[in-house]
Amino acid sequence: MENNLEKKGYKVTIYDRYDRAGGLLIYGIPGFKLEKHVVQRRIKLLEESGIKFVLNFEVGKDSSLTELREKHDAILIATGVYKAREVNLPGNDLSNIFPAMEFLTASNKKGLGDKVELFDNGTLNAEGKDVVVIGGGDTAMDCLRTSVRQNAKSVKCLYRRDRENMPGSAREVGNAEEEGVEFIWLTSPKEFKGTNKIESVVVNKMKLGEPDDSGRRKPVIEENSDFEIKADLVIKALGFDPEDLPKLFNEEKLQVSRWGTIKADFDTMETSIEGVFAAGDIVRGASLVVWGIKDGRDAATSIDNYLQSKQKLRVA
Repeated sequence: MENNLEKKGYKVTIYDRYDRAGGLLIYGIPGFKLEKHVVQRRIKLLEESGIKFVLNFEVGKDSSLTELREKHDAILIATGVYKAREVNLPGNDLSNIFPAMEFLTASNKKGLGDKVELFDNGTLNAEGKDVVVIGGGDTAMDCLRTSVRQNAKSVKCLYRRDRENMPGSAREVGNAEEEGVEFIWLTSPKEFKGTNKIESVVVNKMKLGEPDDSGRRKPVIEENSDFEIKADLVIKALGFDPEDLPKLFNEEKLQVSRWGTIKADFDTMETSIEGVFAAGDIVRGASLVVWGIKDGRDAATSIDNYLQSKQKLRVA
């Protein structure tokens, strides 16, 4: 998207809240699935083409959305969705229980040569540990397979449905099993147990009941079926929701859906604020990188059309 606009003669600035550009491509997806030098090479090419990256920048903290609008002719919001879904259980405050992105980011930063204190002191390093990952999507698969590569003692995946109803890629499940991951189907965590830090997960056995609103059979707890699984490290990979962007950006005019995603015109991708566009997961919800790329290209076309129209009005 940035390259498309830059090629048409626009000056493009990218504001990124992290210390490296690339978002999930650099910090979320493990290196064994996407080698980081590929992402870094692309960012270098973008920089060399004239695109400016402003890192460690938080909209709403370092500058409001209104201030950015005054500085630029058009804005694209492509923040993705980063708010981890939670499972609030007894023992949730025990140490060594982490959201997936915290675990994956630490691993990727280490792979990039950074000093990562929580990894270096062993906290976010799966080596020698009994690891339990809760969830069944692609992010859960990334956590499982990363744990294997960190030489975990054992790696188990808890998923509340069966293999046939797994949201993640079947190929990923097969790869994880080949690498030694144990999938415990039809299970759901009931309680985290331990003294100060996690020592075990109490798990309920589940069975599939009647279909829910999505048409998938709803998991139902089997009575008196709970059992314990030893765990030194628990990773919660239950999916992601949008952050509260109107609040974060200090911009009440930015309209969002009941799910928290940004409302954008289906055809133009323009939000409720003139000249502000939105694309990717922050509009469609957590999805795939390829859809983010497509949305970026479509957004570039819409922004070009918008700016061309404004130019014609000025000339007229």
